[in-house]
Amino acid sequence: MTDNYEDNSEYGERYGLAYGRIKLINSETAGSGSPLPKELSAYFHKTSAFIMETCGAYNLANSGMLDKMDITGLKKLNQSLYEDINGSSYIHSYAEPDFAAGELGKDIGTLLCVLYTEMRTGIVYAFENRLSFLVPLLELYIQVYNILEDNPSADTEIHDAIYYYFFDYADIMAAARIRSLLDPGMSFATDIIMQKNLSEPSYLYLFGEYISENELKTSEYLSTLPESSIKDMASTFTEGYRKGFEAYNIDLSKKGTVNIRYVLGFERIVREAVRQFGEMGLKPCIYRAERGLIYRSSGHKNGYYGGNANRQYDYDHRMDECIIFDKAFADRRLSAQRKAFEDMKELASLYAGPAVMETFGETDFTAVDKKTAPRFNEKQQEQRTNFMAASSLLTNEFIPGDTTSFTIIAYPVPSVGSNYQEIFKETIKVNTLDPSLYGKIQTCLINALDEGDFVTITGRSGNITNINVALAHINNPAEETKFENCLADVNIPLGEVFTSPQLKGTDGLLHATSIYLDGLIYKDLKLEFKDGVITSYSCSNFDTEEENQRYIHENLLHQHKTLPLGEFAIGTNTTAYKMGKKYNIAHKLPILITEKTGPHFAIGDTCFSHEEELRTYNPDGKEMKCKENDFSLLRHTDINHAYFNCHTDITIPYNELGDIIVHKPCGTTVKIIENGKFVLPGTEELNKALE
Repeated sequence: MTDNYEDNSEYGERYGLAYGRIKLINSETAGSGSPLPKELSAYFHKTSAFIMETCGAYNLANSGMLDKMDITGLKKLNQSLYEDINGSSYIHSYAEPDFAAGELGKDIGTLLCVLYTEMRTGIVYAFENRLSFLVPLLELYIQVYNILEDNPSADTEIHDAIYYYFFDYADIMAAARIRSLLDPGMSFATDIIMQKNLSEPSYLYLFGEYISENELKTSEYLSTLPESSIKDMASTFTEGYRKGFEAYNIDLSKKGTVNIRYVLGFERIVREAVRQFGEMGLKPCIYRAERGLIYRSSGHKNGYYGGNANRQYDYDHRMDECIIFDKAFADRRLSAQRKAFEDMKELASLYAGPAVMETFGETDFTAVDKKTAPRFNEKQQEQRTNFMAASSLLTNEFIPGDTTSFTIIAYPVPSVGSNYQEIFKETIKVNTLDPSLYGKIQTCLINALDEGDFVTITGRSGNITNINVALAHINNPAEETKFENCLADVNIPLGEVFTSPQLKGTDGLLHATSIYLDGLIYKDLKLEFKDGVITSYSCSNFDTEEENQRYIHENLLHQHKTLPLGEFAIGTNTTAYKMGKKYNIAHKLPILITEKTGPHFAIGDTCFSHEEELRTYNPDGKEMKCKENDFSLLRHTDINHAYFNCHTDITIPYNELGDIIVHKPCGTTVKIIENGKFVLPGTEELNKALE
């Protein structure tokens, strides 16, 4: 199976030569006659054996035999390819930073650890039958071996080989990544989804991703549901997407493609969604979440992906790019991205935006922060922040944010608990609540909030939050509003009202006793704000303040020195909150749902990043006006400092929430919530789920 854009003809001979050389490396390092020291021989013997397995997978894909294998053979192949990083095997893997450093030495160990991790991306190239990416990767490995054969301590030469591999291929990598985003002709995943028998789970192994029990059992469960249920779930997804264009007054008829991003196992829903999107005139671009070094460091998975063989492995390698990152490399990447966008500007004009299907219920994970793991130094952090800002602006140049929309929805996976099927059905209920009922309730909330200069939010039951959030001014309250009324369109499920706070006057402490953000747990998280920006932060994940500070800085602040409060919202989906409490899965719910189960505060950009000029209206006809803050306003004068390219929601659950009080200019107050219960007239219906 191969995409129609891939031409392997010019790489066949190079592949044969590289494969033969790697087989020779494996035999050369097997015994006492190795040309390398013992430690390096062990590394190359083990890693070359893995590469030979990867090439074996390519040979199967290229010959068509992969499609003919039974599920037993496919499962065995999948387990073999991911065995080295799975479970307890990882502690003895050269992909594990501590092990690599201990066996090979810190400097060369780090380089060879990163090299092996990059070689593991060859798995997906093998399954996609893409020699244009697999062959250069094999040649890099051979080049490093040859360097060490001449000089076993040639750290600098190894670094340079890795650096120039990425530097030289930056244009090819950028073009491939951007084309996967924009071109429906890149149909590797789409072909599997639309053509294979989805009632037989063997199709899952054709993607080349790690397949866990979650993916298998999800597919198995969905295969038992009637077609009407599948159509309804797909319709909730696609209609939310369509309504987003309607709400933002964007002409969907001018668009031609939609990104579908999801976790393997949900193919029945995705297949039906493809059909429904087709009725809207949209073709699917279903691309793989990148594994390569230059995309991995973001910490997010954008695209489709399978199970996670080892979350610690992902955490250890999230900053691998630091071993090659400098300004010259950043400039090279930006140049390559611009060229790719210019070559594909017609495709870019047809791009409508992403449709995202998230999952929740994965096994809890607590990261171990390893000193041997690569990480950016302070200079690199600043350079990379500047690069990410420039990259975001470049994307917005060719795909303006005010010409696209999105939708996002979430479903549980089997590891959520023994009540999986029951939780799945309850999630469907949460995702399809009556928008007319919530629209009226949320209008009551907004009317009260619009009267305020600022809002005070306090915690209880061990949560010590005490923060004042300043609200922006509106000139005509009869026709304008400070808060958006969020119903079931782009952000599913419904249930929140939100605004971009005024930064000056936003002061106080935001506290989360325990919260998962982007898959990482934060214990006793405290963020102190002054005039809308974070002035100090702490948590209790690790034994030392230094470790805790670094953890927050790298993962929550995304290496920024500080971040502003970009959003304040009040969640109203008490049904979702009840589901979390009933099944004891509140800590497993994704931010998408969690943010609707109490007030939440987003650090980073506003919800209207790059879309400030779009005019939007609530169901009562009032125009939402509060989309700006002091940073986003800089887009008119200093756009490089207008955006932070991150947005992370932090929610206070109802059981830890004290009061939410609106303060009017005249000095009087209005209580929205008291001791975690809604007390504002017109909102009492929300308390039924809390009783």
